[in-house]
Amino acid sequence: MSSFKTNRGSKLPAISTASLPDIVFILLFFFMTVVTINDQQVMVQNTLPNATEAERLTKKDNNIEVFIGTPKGAQVALLGKAPRIQLGKTFVAMDQVASSALEELYSMPEHLRNSAVVSIKADTSIKMGIILDLKEQLRSVNLLKINYTTVQGDVFQNIE
Repeated sequence: MSSFKTNRGSKLPAISTASLPDIVFILLFFFMTVVTINDQQVMVQNTLPNATEAERLTKKDNNIEVFIGTPKGAQVALLGKAPRIQLGKTFVAMDQVASSALEELYSMPEHLRNSAVVSIKADTSIKMGIILDLKEQLRSVNLLKINYTTVQGDVFQNIE
């Protein structure tokens, strides 16, 4: 029988770290291209209503977000407590909603424009007449896909 030699005194070879910076930069570029930054600041009070049959949106990159509520913070002194419409980063009057929504639509990539959805995020204290006027303005520029944003919860908490 032959005997096997074991190298008890030998050390493991060092691991090469030459490719480590390449891997780090690949991961960095990947996250820079995939992650989107939402820099939109909500300037109105926005307590969303509760709903029991709510579904999560799968694609958020084709949304045009419209916030409706009373101004908050320093905006109250300038604008008062009347309900306002925030489209993008600015307040918009009801007669300017159509043109501002079209600007938001055309700022999207071209392949997303056909599937654009207007997401209305209205405060619970907003009257339905304002929302109906908003829908009429959106209908005039052929933005017919509308989503009402809610939170999961008991519907009876919406009753004042």
